[in-house]
Amino acid sequence: MAMDATEIERLIKARLPDATVTIRDLAGDGDHYAATVISAAFKGKSRVQQHQLVYEALKGQMGGVLHALALQTGTPES
Repeated sequence: MAMDATEIERLIKARLPDATVTIRDLAGDGDHYAATVISAAFKGKSRVQQHQLVYEALKGQMGGVLHALALQTGTPES
């Protein structure tokens, strides 16, 4: 079962309410997405820590319902 882009955005914003989230379906199959997430919560965190916050927001969906997510993160200033 595929995951809808709006559900991905909803989960991310639930964990990071200030986030600006842009999602693209890379293959049209609902399994392969690219996401850009900009949040002040990332300030002072390494890229790995930023990505971990996003993956935590997805509540274990990665590798299951959501097969692949190409992720770019940053802070509003960057």
